[in-house]
Amino acid sequence: MNKRYTVEIQELKALIKETMLEVLQEERLRLCQILILYINDDEQRELEAEFSVPSDDAEDEVIDMTDWVKYRNKISQKSD
Repeated sequence: MNKRYTVEIQELKALIKETMLEVLQEERLRLCQILILYINDDEQRELEAEFSVPSDDAEDEVIDMTDWVKYRNKISQKSD
């Protein structure tokens, strides 16, 4: 096989892989939106009354997953 065609095939495979990853990520987000239950303001107030609103002090117990989602399930290696 010609070297030019090999490069074109590799580029095409990379493009297809990238496109598939984007589509899968979009579909996963759609699925999450479908599965997340909607609650109205009254229900939210009831939940807050029963379980209380988390305080700022509880932030140590929270894990920020923004980078994990943004970078396709890869946890960044940045230091805090």
